[in-house]
Amino acid sequence: MAEFADLPLPENPRLAQNITHFARALRRAGLRVGPGQVVDAIRAVEAAGFSEKRDFFWTLHACFVRKPEERSTFAQVFRLYWRDPQFLEKMMEMLTPMVRGVNEQPDPKAAERRAAEALLDQPEAPPPELDREEGERIEIDATLTFSAEEKLRHTDFEQMTTAELAEARRAIAKLELPVRPIASRRTRVSTRGHIADWRGTMRAAMRTGDITRLELKERRTRWPNLVALCDISGSMSGYSRMLLHFLHMAANQKGAGWAQVHAFTFGTRLTNITRHLRQRDVDAALAATGAEALDWEGGTRIGACLHAFNRDWSRRVLGQGAVVLLITDGLDRDAPELLEREAERLRLSSRKLIWLNPLLRFDGFAPRARGVQALLPNVDSFRAAHSIASLEDLSAALTRAEDQGLRARMLGRMTPGGP
Repeated sequence: MAEFADLPLPENPRLAQNITHFARALRRAGLRVGPGQVVDAIRAVEAAGFSEKRDFFWTLHACFVRKPEERSTFAQVFRLYWRDPQFLEKMMEMLTPMVRGVNEQPDPKAAERRAAEALLDQPEAPPPELDREEGERIEIDATLTFSAEEKLRHTDFEQMTTAELAEARRAIAKLELPVRPIASRRTRVSTRGHIADWRGTMRAAMRTGDITRLELKERRTRWPNLVALCDISGSMSGYSRMLLHFLHMAANQKGAGWAQVHAFTFGTRLTNITRHLRQRDVDAALAATGAEALDWEGGTRIGACLHAFNRDWSRRVLGQGAVVLLITDGLDRDAPELLEREAERLRLSSRKLIWLNPLLRFDGFAPRARGVQALLPNVDSFRAAHSIASLEDLSAALTRAEDQGLRARMLGRMTPGGP
């Protein structure tokens, strides 16, 4: 619930223009606001009046907010845009680099940073190309301008600074997870099909008395589900946060083709976080995820958690040829026999099982741990997940059915005399 300070309203508020600019700020902050909603908001304010700030807030709220998760973002943008001096000062302090000490400010709530960036972030001016006073062109050496971005793509998440992590999150939010549709056994009538429709041909012949042409049909296509199982134990904590940003991107990606995206976390127990990742605001989504997953940075019981998933959730979410992302380092406390049995069942229930392991960042990595040896034969693809570049390469495993990543090489290292 927003708090409303008794602030003097401007003498000439220009309501139509201010509401239009306010709607643009909401759109930059992530709300789906269109011209029709702006027109409705202006008419609603004209009808409701502009005497009380509380009434003004709820009038705009009724016009612009569609989902419960958008309330926090709307409230923060409203407080900042309509001239709350204390809140503006707080946002400026939050966006300005500062040394935190004993007077450390509390962490910003979900959507506060997003609201401040939507209102205070301005596009950078293009570099000048001509010095008007001297009439000479200013030459800019851009030979190595790509190096910083390329270096960030291959930097380990554990080795990134705070600024690099923020830049990495923005880069992850722009990634795409392509998917190919699955051919169904059901068919539909099509003039370009390659399957003879004998029933349709005979129906047409009964109407005309003769077979004049051969009716054709083609197979229908459907989109698979994406199911992610993310390890949040102590050995994975440095990567789990970035990979949850990655899963949030996948859950909110528009036009990606996935039928549904389901996400689970596990450490000592299994937690379904699907509904949290569907929130558009990534800060609110991860905050809700952390509040529900009580085993964060705890122990690891991969076998028991996979058993809970196979028992309670596999029939619900793995139907229709789902693709499964198993995000873990494979360091398990349970018996390897349990892990091997549950991993085999998971593989048989899914269309493709892809294992993302941050330990593959080491060139000399070998599957010596018992948990890794139990999992590796039961996955279809084995890939790294420690940098932006490794997540970008994940598209190869999703679009090519024959892609195995490093699975064959690691299996060779498991056998005596292997490489």
